[in-house]
Amino acid sequence: MTGTGTGTETEVWRRVAPEGRRFLRGRKSALARLAAWSLLESAHTFLGGYGVARALDDGFLAGRTATGLAWLAAAAVGALLGALALRGVFAGLADLVEPLRDGLVRRAVRQALDRAIGDPVRPPDAGAVSRLTQQTEMARDSFAGLVLTVRSFVFTAVGAFAGMAALAPVLLLIVLPPLLLGVAVFLATLLPMAAVQRRSLDTDEALADRLGELGEGLRDIVACGGQAAARGRVEPLIATQEQLARRLARWAALRTLALGTAGRLPVIALLAAAPWLLGHGVTAGTLAGGLTYVVQSLLPALNSLMTALGSAGSRLLVVLERFCSPLSPLPAAPAAPAARAAADTAPATEARRATDPVAPAAAAAELRGVTFAYGRGAAPVLDALDLVVRPGEHLAVVGPSGIGKSTLTALLAGMLTPGAGTVLVAGAAARRAPDARGPDPRRTLLPQQAYVFTGTVRENLTHLSLAPDPGDHRSADALTGDARVRDAVSVLGLDGLVERLGGLDAQVRPGLLSRGECQQLALAAAYLSPAPLLLLDEATCHLDPRTEERAERALAARPGTLVVVAHRVSSAARADRVLVLDGTRAVCGTHAELPARSPLYRDLVGEWNGTTDG
Repeated sequence: MTGTGTGTETEVWRRVAPEGRRFLRGRKSALARLAAWSLLESAHTFLGGYGVARALDDGFLAGRTATGLAWLAAAAVGALLGALALRGVFAGLADLVEPLRDGLVRRAVRQALDRAIGDPVRPPDAGAVSRLTQQTEMARDSFAGLVLTVRSFVFTAVGAFAGMAALAPVLLLIVLPPLLLGVAVFLATLLPMAAVQRRSLDTDEALADRLGELGEGLRDIVACGGQAAARGRVEPLIATQEQLARRLARWAALRTLALGTAGRLPVIALLAAAPWLLGHGVTAGTLAGGLTYVVQSLLPALNSLMTALGSAGSRLLVVLERFCSPLSPLPAAPAAPAARAAADTAPATEARRATDPVAPAAAAAELRGVTFAYGRGAAPVLDALDLVVRPGEHLAVVGPSGIGKSTLTALLAGMLTPGAGTVLVAGAAARRAPDARGPDPRRTLLPQQAYVFTGTVRENLTHLSLAPDPGDHRSADALTGDARVRDAVSVLGLDGLVERLGGLDAQVRPGLLSRGECQQLALAAAYLSPAPLLLLDEATCHLDPRTEERAERALAARPGTLVVVAHRVSSAARADRVLVLDGTRAVCGTHAELPARSPLYRDLVGEWNGTTDG
């Protein structure tokens, strides 16, 4: 049981404690109600042991049966008070527990939105799902159990200690030392076990992120033969989880020993000291009352307390720390396993270049020596990339998952700033000034997750064409009129879909559409957009090959330039040129000439011909 990390857990407590104090200070009335109901538990505990002692000494042992029964009746009344107290406690517990859960849900959503807005092209934070669902419910249940058990132990102990002091103070001298020893051993395990549970949650979130990344790139992993490398990235996390589970089990064994010390030694001590106590004026009833306090009150309360603190308390501390800590940046998006292996064996400084003799002034888009990495110290996703995209050109971008295709489109869309180099669109900087307002009329980006909103079919098709480019010589009626919309529906083959939805004026409910139908509507909106540069980032991945071909041919035929992140060889074959990103260098050329120039493209074409395009 090494590597406890108690120093780290102390820092965690210092971060969580102020938030906890603020939360509790805002709910003083709820805490007061819980305390008031809990006082009845103290009365129940006191009467339980004291009534037994008096029933024996003043009643049955003295030959007064009626008196003994009366004291037992008083103890029974105490039991009724305890039941009434428990009912009141549960009624008031929701005033503490539900606000905590609601606050954590709001914070989890805010963290996820802040991270997404701060870096919109990064992969989704799969750990946010765990925080929003599993971890908020874990915090809610842990907090509820902790409040119940801590409150019960405190007020039970008050009643038991008061009863023993009233019967014979010497009982406290026998019961307290072993009780405190067991509690001390137990408390010594709290921070180390919390450290193990923290690592377990970290590993759980890392595993969720890793599986999410691999799931998105599964097609490319299989195509590139990277199954073994992908498995190698997941199996260490699974092994770590198994190791942490064993460590948690060892700490649980130590806590069981602490529970035995605190829960059994007081009973043994009382029984062993019975002859001495009886010889020094302690009555049999008083001894029986002391045993009643220990066995019926203190031991159950202590067992519940240790169980709650040992599991719920540690989990609560670890989970709350995730919501109280400032957001750390997501790790750099890893390349697909096969591409990562290739990049690791190549010189890191080798430039990835794709040159073209077109004059810069004629370029629809241009990258000059662009280098980009996600975070300091991370390997560049794009390294010294030169690229010129001609006006009216249809360019396909291919490569394994995670190699930089989406990063390239995000740079062209102005969503990212390169670490070095220049990105130009229509001769101006791709990234607009911070004070720029409204959509950028130069380009339209369609991501893999198509944007479809609740509104009419017409609104979903025309929302990108409502503000035409002032330099576009087509008439506004041609851009936004019904004739233009119906022409787009016909060219893209959406007649059946629009008819099934109820026509152009029918309401669209995005939740009832398939992902392919959403992509079809988004592609039609892009077709109607006046933007001279269209960027499709896997925007046809949910379409069948025939529908994808029709959409790409239509978009390539419209006035302007088309850049497509391709996932089928047929898509690359339709393009004027193909840009291959392979982790070591970039190669640009036609579909016919690239197999001889790029081993990766040759392999991809072979895999695609054998599987995807059949």
